[in-house]
Amino acid sequence: MSIEKVRAYLKEMNCPKDVIEFSTSSATVELAAQAAGVIPARITKTLCLMSKEGPIVIAVAGDAKIDNRKFKDTFGLKAKMLSPEETLEATGHAIGGVCPFALPEGTKAYADVSMKRFDTVFPAAGSSNSAVELTCDELYLYGKCTAWVDVCKGWEE
Repeated sequence: MSIEKVRAYLKEMNCPKDVIEFSTSSATVELAAQAAGVIPARITKTLCLMSKEGPIVIAVAGDAKIDNRKFKDTFGLKAKMLSPEETLEATGHAIGGVCPFALPEGTKAYADVSMKRFDTVFPAAGSSNSAVELTCDELYLYGKCTAWVDVCKGWEE
């Protein structure tokens, strides 16, 4: 089970934060915000896309959307979201539980600057009813992110 894999991974990474399991679904930004009792923007969406080197995930704020121009300028190709099946294969997590943790070798993680305006954010933790509250620096560290990127729009105040 993906959530158990994430729990074990975070423990191995010496992450002091506990995975939160909700009694309701947190599979969408809106549902996760309700379950966590926070504004939707603080929910981290982990988007799975294709890059020239293979599949990547980008952790972004809940109110952010991929900006095609910024993505192309950063990664050198048009943004292409992976299908649910491709996402599961690339991340080991099903849609609704995709996170930058416990990724298979060859899938790189990135963090988008859209999250940096918050003290803490809530990425999923491998299931459609889980999350973990982390600072942006913790998400970057425990997600073994390759770089901070600026590839989103719609979130700037």
